[in-house]
Amino acid sequence: MPDTTDDIAEGISFQAFEDDCRLLGSLLHDVLLRELGPHFIHLFERIRILAQSAATMRGAGMEDTAAVVERQLEAELAAMSLEDSLSIARAFSHYLNLTGIAERYHRVRKSRSEVHLSKSCDDIFDKLIQGGVPPEELYDTVCKQGVEIVLTAHPTQINRRTLQYKHLRIAHLLEFNERPDLSHDDREMLIEDLVREITALWQTDELRRHKPTPVDEARAGLHIVEQSLWKAIPRYLRRVSNALKKVAHTGKPLPLTCTPIKFGSWMGGDRDGNPNVTAKVTRDVSLMSRWMAIDLYIRQLDNLSFELSINKCSEKLASVANEILLKGLVPDAECIGSEAQIRIVKPPWNPKRQGIQIPTEKSDDSPVQSPGRSRPGSSHMGRTPSAGQLRKMLFTESKIGRSSFRKLLEPSLSDRPGITPYRIVLGNVKEKMMKTRRRLELLLEDLPCDYDPAEYYETPDQLLEPLTLCYESLQSCGSSILADGRLADLIRRVATFGMVLMKLDVRQESGRHAEALDAVTSYLDLGIYSEWDEEKKLDFLTRELKGKRPLVPPYIEVAADVQEVLDTFRVAAELGSDSLGAYVISMASNASDVLAVELLQKDTRLTVSGDLGRPCPGGTLRVVPLFETVKDLREAGSAIRKLLAIDWYREHVIKNHNGHQEVMVGYSDSGKDAGRFTAAWELYKAQEDVVAACNEFGIKVTLFHGRGGSIGRGGGPTYLAIQSQPPGSVMGTLRSTEQGEMVQAKFGLPQTAVRQLEIYTTAVLLATLRPPHPPRDPHWRHVMEEISRVSCAHYRSTVYEDPSFITYFQEATPQAELGYLNIGSRPAKRKATPGINNLRAIPWVFAWTQTRLVLPAWLGVGKGLQDALDKGHTEELRAMYDEWPFFQSTLDLIEMVVAKADAPMAKHYDDVLVSSPERRAVGEELRRELARAESCVLAVSGHCKLSANNRSLRRLIESRLPYLNPMNMLQVEVLRRLRRDDDNLKLRDALLITINGIAAGMRNTG
Repeated sequence: MPDTTDDIAEGISFQAFEDDCRLLGSLLHDVLLRELGPHFIHLFERIRILAQSAATMRGAGMEDTAAVVERQLEAELAAMSLEDSLSIARAFSHYLNLTGIAERYHRVRKSRSEVHLSKSCDDIFDKLIQGGVPPEELYDTVCKQGVEIVLTAHPTQINRRTLQYKHLRIAHLLEFNERPDLSHDDREMLIEDLVREITALWQTDELRRHKPTPVDEARAGLHIVEQSLWKAIPRYLRRVSNALKKVAHTGKPLPLTCTPIKFGSWMGGDRDGNPNVTAKVTRDVSLMSRWMAIDLYIRQLDNLSFELSINKCSEKLASVANEILLKGLVPDAECIGSEAQIRIVKPPWNPKRQGIQIPTEKSDDSPVQSPGRSRPGSSHMGRTPSAGQLRKMLFTESKIGRSSFRKLLEPSLSDRPGITPYRIVLGNVKEKMMKTRRRLELLLEDLPCDYDPAEYYETPDQLLEPLTLCYESLQSCGSSILADGRLADLIRRVATFGMVLMKLDVRQESGRHAEALDAVTSYLDLGIYSEWDEEKKLDFLTRELKGKRPLVPPYIEVAADVQEVLDTFRVAAELGSDSLGAYVISMASNASDVLAVELLQKDTRLTVSGDLGRPCPGGTLRVVPLFETVKDLREAGSAIRKLLAIDWYREHVIKNHNGHQEVMVGYSDSGKDAGRFTAAWELYKAQEDVVAACNEFGIKVTLFHGRGGSIGRGGGPTYLAIQSQPPGSVMGTLRSTEQGEMVQAKFGLPQTAVRQLEIYTTAVLLATLRPPHPPRDPHWRHVMEEISRVSCAHYRSTVYEDPSFITYFQEATPQAELGYLNIGSRPAKRKATPGINNLRAIPWVFAWTQTRLVLPAWLGVGKGLQDALDKGHTEELRAMYDEWPFFQSTLDLIEMVVAKADAPMAKHYDDVLVSSPERRAVGEELRRELARAESCVLAVSGHCKLSANNRSLRRLIESRLPYLNPMNMLQVEVLRRLRRDDDNLKLRDALLITINGIAAGMRNTG
């Protein structure tokens, strides 16, 4: 959904962009001609030309003429056969996806072509230094910055992973096509490759036929790391370091193990309303993430060992390498370039010398045995091997087979280079990494694992130690150019990704913890926990937290749902903070919600520690309350004050979490609850209050922003969002979710990922050192309160109090049919009961985006602003827009989404799909409200028309209309037919393809 990310439209070279669109469109045309024949091409072109004509006429203000052409288009689509409808939907959908690929590539082109890129590290460091920030303060702030981007599996990524991969291939080919040195033959081969990719796209089923599992979703997240972030992180950190070390900035590079940005994940840990995420899933996903990290590091070690073929090293490295050989910890051929075992005759080099002698190699008939294998006739050979020994023997034999095969691929003995100290050390690292990987495989297969902990890596520090040793050795020997290459990149990756790539958060709804405590207190005859008032709950929880015995009896029998909660805490205790990040409590409202989790966590850790006979790995998880509804946001500060006033909790935070309290605020549910404008204002005030509460107790705070992709769910340009936060709420630390299709849009290509990471860094840096201004006039807050009150009242009266609205919503949108998409593992509703309350925010936004009304982002805004304008606040509102970043960004985002709304298209949905005149009147009123929102936003912003401050974005939107409008009209027709023939699978496929196409054209889902 690129329209809501940074630097998407502004600055695009439209000539080059349109050339690429024409190229891709022409190749798609050729593929369609070959696949479907000239009859279909004639039909496709006729539909496109009619849609183009209607869009041009509407743009020129010829509304009546455009309506006539649109009626002709509707008639032709209605008369189409089902097969033709399906093919037309697929063709237009693919075209919209191809133009999206071209847009994505041109963001890359822009960032390369700009000499002084806006919002880059160079740009922002310059501004801060020129603005009077001392170089030392700038350096310290960058080094201490702590931003964490949390990838989630929210079901808004419409494209299958197979198609995403093909789209990336096309983007890479477009990039290759830019090269000026391509010969005629090269260009012809490139065109052939593009044709192959587009043909493969056409012949691939674009629909998911089965719902993904939580593990499937986690794999998709790890795929993003592997395909893009793994490459992007070293480039991004080099950019930060190079900008810092400029003499005009600080003159010092970024420390090697310092990383301003890390990554977290909810994929496999977010069980809120998703029964498919179990304790076992969380454990398996965490182990799988570790396995992937180890596998990626092993690949890098191979490359690094190949590069570091030099003999010159420091005394310390020589001593360590010698010790490895003396202990017989000889690395295999993959790292040291020799398959033969090494027989130590004498210390192969003097540790005081810089060079290394070549040790002798054993002959094939030497009696020296491989490490870990005994000679025939040894004492244990007559016994039956244990299961563990048998597995080791099988693993060793399989390894021997692989080694024998590798001999065929390696040079003969006389051609092999000597063994170098770096290769010995790195080879030893690789050996331990391979044992670590094998151990994880056994754990994932639920097989016993009897490896000695000294033989594998568990923490990043253990891996960093030998890597840093190699780095320091190269630096001391005058080989800094080598040290700062692949080796520095690997060290930076370890510092960023650790041993898990992305630490996994656990999220659960507060009521589930209360149910678990109900079961325990009832079993112990203490009463029913959930029926106690807040003070009694806090008294009980605090008393138990101070105790030293477990509360939960070991053999208690509880309901399956409660057992799953307890099992989750057990997995969290077994994995610890080395693998897991935060424990997020959704729908939190009171201090007791946090203490309940702390008690269950402490209790389980005591039990697990007793079972293991040693302390649990890592530390306790951070417990993070998530305030989501407007009511909870208003009481968030009070809840945090009550929590921090408890001595035990405050001391716990200081001791175990470095005096840091994390608080999450939710954008999706608050928006669905009260409308976008009110949600934005309540979020702003809640953050102010939470920051003030933490400051009162001397506790640092990190705010965790649960932002969606669409404007209606708190989405928008990252830079704009961070810069409009309340002053003091971003003090060098920030966590933020990136969801669904936004993950691919922002981080799918390494080049765009680097740009996004840089934007996060500079936005947080600016918000820390030069916080945005608070409202200049205290009266502005009063004006905001009035706008919010009127806006919220109108929103809720429409959505929750009008009895005909829910039926209208179900008829006028494809909300009920979205479940066929299979885009996520979790249900669309929290509970099975009907109504807007239980509908999740994603399908709520998704459905309105499909009809082009985009209602959640603007409903109530026009009424609120109109009330303020009518009361004579026009000049005040314009001053607020010019001088208050929060108010300006809120209005700009609403303006952006209103520009994408299409009232005539929404009316077409009503005319065909809404049966009752009474309910059609609801649609008419909504369209009047859209018009009012548009006029009021323009009155306050002073713009002559929508998106006047972003002409490139407007041009991009208009360029999609000839393909987007027919998709909407076709969707209406398919919905009309499907609702009369619900079991028709071909109609269902046609509908889902139109949903895909509209999502591609709107660059929005949920």
